[in-house]
Amino acid sequence: MIRYLLALLLVSAISPAAAVETLKIATLAPEGSTWMREMRLAAAAAEKATEGRVKIRFYPGGVMGNDVTVLRKIKLGQLQGGAFTGSELSLVSKDAQLYSLPFLFRDRAEVDAVRATVDPLLFKTFDDAGWKVLNLSGVGFAYLMSSGPIAGGGDLVSRKVWVPQNDLMAERVFRAGGVAPIPLPLPDVFTALQTGLIDTVGNTPSGAIALQWHSKLRQVLDLPLSYVTGYVVVSGKSWQKLEVADQTAVAEAFRASGERIDADNRRADAQALQALQGLGIKLVPADGGEAARWQAIGADVTKQMSVAGELSEAPLSALQALLEAHRAKPTGASH
Repeated sequence: MIRYLLALLLVSAISPAAAVETLKIATLAPEGSTWMREMRLAAAAAEKATEGRVKIRFYPGGVMGNDVTVLRKIKLGQLQGGAFTGSELSLVSKDAQLYSLPFLFRDRAEVDAVRATVDPLLFKTFDDAGWKVLNLSGVGFAYLMSSGPIAGGGDLVSRKVWVPQNDLMAERVFRAGGVAPIPLPLPDVFTALQTGLIDTVGNTPSGAIALQWHSKLRQVLDLPLSYVTGYVVVSGKSWQKLEVADQTAVAEAFRASGERIDADNRRADAQALQALQGLGIKLVPADGGEAARWQAIGADVTKQMSVAGELSEAPLSALQALLEAHRAKPTGASH
């Protein structure tokens, strides 16, 4: 018995330490941005909670390439994850843009009314597609912004409207409204505004300022175009390499950071909208029935996507039911 115990102690003494898993995560977000600050806090919390068994290394500012390149590197195993917008993630998950469906939400109260129920359903669709969502945060409402008139019934038809490259949903909506959109990658937008290739864009107020687009714009249409979301995701294969307890610790650290990003972005967007108006950019209401027309177009495109199987039934049905219930409440009722 003594020899047996000594043998166990010897084996324990020479056994290697628990393997350290490193998650390499790339993003276009620049160093110093809210996203990077909060992701680094989440990484530090995760490393502490896992006693160093999980380390997270970031590659900010697009040093690993654009979204398509990063997704390819994740597939090849050169990276384990990335931070993306819902539009960028639509290349790998059909439900990534669920919250960004066109003209879906009318205000932030509607967003708040659905997320507690719909987030878990949405995350499951990512699990099924082979991805793990570490957090989902609201970037803010995107609005149409232009150098010329955009409030009237025929105004947008004559405008040169940009849509993100590969954002087929946005293209479909504008074409249904009689607008011929111009797809371009994000880095090309500022130059296109300078040269006149485009004169109308969709972005959050803070995004327009950060990218300096506001210097070429004169009007903001006071009608939420879409609710932009940001995800931090890792491949399911990389996630499964972590011990269950470590998965829980990492997930909690990033969930908390997502909540902080949400709050920061709300404050920043409100301040940015005020700043745009202070610079002489007008916030203009949609004329006549234009708001209702575009909301109807958005609902029709959503229905088409649902019928075609381009959206998962469970999260979409839950979202629509919750919105309907929220809108049926008397004004001022609690959520």
